[in-house]
Amino acid sequence: MKISTATLGSAAEEKALKHLLNRGYQLVSRNFRSRRGEIDLIVSKDKTLVFVEVRYRNDTYRGTPAETVTYSKIGKIIRTAQFFLLKNPTFQEHDCRFDVISISDTLEWMKCEFTLDDYA
Repeated sequence: MKISTATLGSAAEEKALKHLLNRGYQLVSRNFRSRRGEIDLIVSKDKTLVFVEVRYRNDTYRGTPAETVTYSKIGKIIRTAQFFLLKNPTFQEHDCRFDVISISDTLEWMKCEFTLDDYA
């Protein structure tokens, strides 16, 4: 029986969320959607709001999961983050960061993987 990609993606997001919660982050939103795109996880800690893209691959012979984050995907995440901040003004004074959590055999957390300047 083949497991759907949606099920694998949800399991990867759950693993990433547990990893973040165990390090003191608080969940703000999960699968935040707008017409601009989706952000897998939004967490906060110490007045820093972190927009997290979770990527999963069961093999890495075609590259790591993090390598699948394209320029186009970065743009969608940034535009969605901007929309989130407009809809949630209580977070507008927070520092913002964009992280990628890459899951294959291991979990790799790349902090500040891209910035607003990367898509200017």
